[in-house]
Amino acid sequence: MALTFKGGTHPHGNKHFTQGKAIQVLPPPELIAIPLSQHIGAPGKALVKKGDTVKKGQVLSESQGFVSIPVHSSVSGKVKDIKPWPHFLGSTSETILIENDGEDSPAEQITHPDWSALSPDDIRRIAREAGLAGMGGAAFPTVVKLSPPAGKIIDTVILNGAECEPYLTADHRLMLEYPDDIIEGIKMILFTLGVKRALIGIEKNKPDAIKLLTEKTANINEIKVVGVKVKYPQGAEKQLIDAITGRKVPSGGLPFDIGCYVQNVGTAKSLYDAVVKGIPLIERVVTVTGKTLRNPQNFLVRIGTPIKHLIEACDGTTEPIGKIIMGGPMMGIAQSSDEVPVVKGTSGILVFSRKEADLPQEKPCISCAHCVDVCPIKLLPSTLASLIENARFEEAEEYRLFDCMECGSCTFVCPSKRRILHYIKWGKDEVIKSRKKK
Repeated sequence: MALTFKGGTHPHGNKHFTQGKAIQVLPPPELIAIPLSQHIGAPGKALVKKGDTVKKGQVLSESQGFVSIPVHSSVSGKVKDIKPWPHFLGSTSETILIENDGEDSPAEQITHPDWSALSPDDIRRIAREAGLAGMGGAAFPTVVKLSPPAGKIIDTVILNGAECEPYLTADHRLMLEYPDDIIEGIKMILFTLGVKRALIGIEKNKPDAIKLLTEKTANINEIKVVGVKVKYPQGAEKQLIDAITGRKVPSGGLPFDIGCYVQNVGTAKSLYDAVVKGIPLIERVVTVTGKTLRNPQNFLVRIGTPIKHLIEACDGTTEPIGKIIMGGPMMGIAQSSDEVPVVKGTSGILVFSRKEADLPQEKPCISCAHCVDVCPIKLLPSTLASLIENARFEEAEEYRLFDCMECGSCTFVCPSKRRILHYIKWGKDEVIKSRKKK
């Protein structure tokens, strides 16, 4: 029986649009927008000003705390402005706008072809200086993950290649086209943490990736490829840990608490690029897809490229756009503007027609408990939604509101089409506001 976790659901995969398409290099546009806030943690402070000339790979900001990393220019050119710009989380954010000169003149790169000569602290320093962040969507600074708290003993590294979100194929293509880079990245993680065991978790709807990485790691005793059941949200780190090891992260806890470290396959490759090639995180693979697109693709995209440039590169759409989502359809965020740029955590851009984007009418809860059955955290989503709908936020908190990982499984299966996840997000916001006031 395939390894998995309790709960979860089975949305239509819709990966056929791009899973067979090789990664294409997308030329950068004339204007690049680099937000100072692209990761969990404190935004950086700009090191450049309007009118400055910058090079490709040049650092543009300095970190403002331990959970903070810099951003870099993905092109060479001139700083046109630093101002609020449409942001992927909504509203606007301070952003460095760069006019691309088309030259791609590189900043100085420090390479380490023989990375084994480095120390674990050297790799952590490079990860910070290169602005590495989790590329599976959460964008947690990699240097922080590579620095577990004192007393936390890590014995298992899990590389996340599940890619359970419908439509997305960026990680799948990475595993097929850059397996050696990914494996070297795993070795660096093992070395930095002082761990001897790594498991690569891949959903079984990617048999070609499982086969290739199994062959590539056949003679590496520390690394093993594990096929897991095709089920959403199999790629969530707590669920992947449960599926592969049987260990369960406690409420309010982290993988570190049970001896595990989880990292996305894209992040492993970016670590290899930063250490061996001296390339900071200035580009990433993005799946641009949807049945309304004329030519869906997997692109290697410069950070700061606006969404509209990606849509144009897919030859546009066959009908008017109703919704653009950054990420997957289950956990992704609807965008208010096609000027929003690709950031470090952008795994996909989904383009839906107006008909696809239409929301069905919400009806009263019928107490069917489907949402309870699929919840991977074993919460009571319908109860949480009802409490929050009636502004009973403190009671919702008692029902483990903040344990919700916002996977959206509850909303997906609800026969009454209730916006359960929307209520939960609203409840979290209200509780946080109340805490700040206190």
